[in-house]
Amino acid sequence: MNIEREKEFVHQFHYDARNLEWEKENGTPETNLNVQFQLVESVEGINESDTAISGALTFIIVLENLVISGHISQLSYIRDLVIENREQLDQEKMQELASPLFDLLKRLTYEVTEIALDEPGISLEF
Repeated sequence: MNIEREKEFVHQFHYDARNLEWEKENGTPETNLNVQFQLVESVEGINESDTAISGALTFIIVLENLVISGHISQLSYIRDLVIENREQLDQEKMQELASPLFDLLKRLTYEVTEIALDEPGISLEF
């Protein structure tokens, strides 16, 4: 699959210290990673034989002392392949489209936790 990508866009990224007292009353947050893809109909400069698709990663990652949450997206162009519906994307293609979003999440988490905690950053594994 020939993919051309625009830069990833960070809509939100939150680093929050866990508030265990608040969690006792309101419940503990749960880790949740959600990747969605949406076909983009009208994009300038795209050929009829290409497909534009937007990938979005929404996440909440609960760690021992902190919670990382946010939303990252990226617009990609799949060259020389017409995709008419999301069902045409198999697991391998979806992983290939989503991998830059997860790479950026890993980098953001590592860098922010390194600065915030003044120690080596937290490395996420997916």
